[in-house]
Amino acid sequence: MKQSVSIKVNQDRLDEIKQYYKDYSLTNNGEYIYFQADYKGIIITGFSSKKESKTITFIGNNALEEAKKWDETAKEIEPKKKVNEEWLCLEDQIGSDEVGVGDFLLPMIVVAAFVRKKDIKTLVTLGVHDSKKLKDEDILEIGKALSKKVFISKLTLHNEKYNEMIDKGENLNSLKAKMHNRALLNVFKQFPDVKNIFVDQFVGEEKYYSYLNDKNEIQVDNITFKTKGESSYPSVAVASVMARYAFLLEKQKLETKYKMKFPFGASSKADEFSKKFIDKFGLKEFEKICKKNFANYKEAIKTELL
Repeated sequence: MKQSVSIKVNQDRLDEIKQYYKDYSLTNNGEYIYFQADYKGIIITGFSSKKESKTITFIGNNALEEAKKWDETAKEIEPKKKVNEEWLCLEDQIGSDEVGVGDFLLPMIVVAAFVRKKDIKTLVTLGVHDSKKLKDEDILEIGKALSKKVFISKLTLHNEKYNEMIDKGENLNSLKAKMHNRALLNVFKQFPDVKNIFVDQFVGEEKYYSYLNDKNEIQVDNITFKTKGESSYPSVAVASVMARYAFLLEKQKLETKYKMKFPFGASSKADEFSKKFIDKFGLKEFEKICKKNFANYKEAIKTELL
């Protein structure tokens, strides 16, 4: 079984370890990742931080032995058994979840994931559970590891396309339903024998299917809908983590492109950002990166209309 180990080091030690594994380095532009390497199947990740103490994680077979090279007191992180005990299905399954619904300036992403029964213990070891309970640096670490272990379908609806669909008469729930169905279908086509299909419920079952009005789109049936599904089904938990992982990467892309720090959500921070963005890039460019049916949009363009 793969091990997970975390050690604390200072900046000098962090640089020393980074140099040691430089020939095994992985490309990763994560905001919180200082370096990442794949050494003999062990994923080693050093996290940047303003704090004096830095963190390095080791995940993989013999991770503890590798970590002890740098800290003799290193100990394996105990699996979070509570997560496994709460999951209601431990068989092969497909599940889906979404992120970005309430974010004014970031895209909406839906992920469907296939989880094998035999891999569930590994998920526990990695610390997979509701992405909302994990820190961004945890998501980046776990997501990187999961991307090599699970089959997923990821659909990203950028805000420019989102606005186009809203203008055509779609609403938030209809868009989510269609994206969930398409993502589930993409996975189900690869694993058609799977009987257990779960969706993190955002609307009633009858209403969900009423949104699937495209006669050319096959509907995935026999779905179990459950609120907070990530706490009940490992496939939804994986989908939740991978959706958040993809979401953070999209955020990084936008920040690299515009050289501005994009805020989450739709709070006053989003309003402040919007004014600065419009001043710098103009309203036309702003309309490509925001959800125009949010109240924040009306607030942002007030000065433009004067």
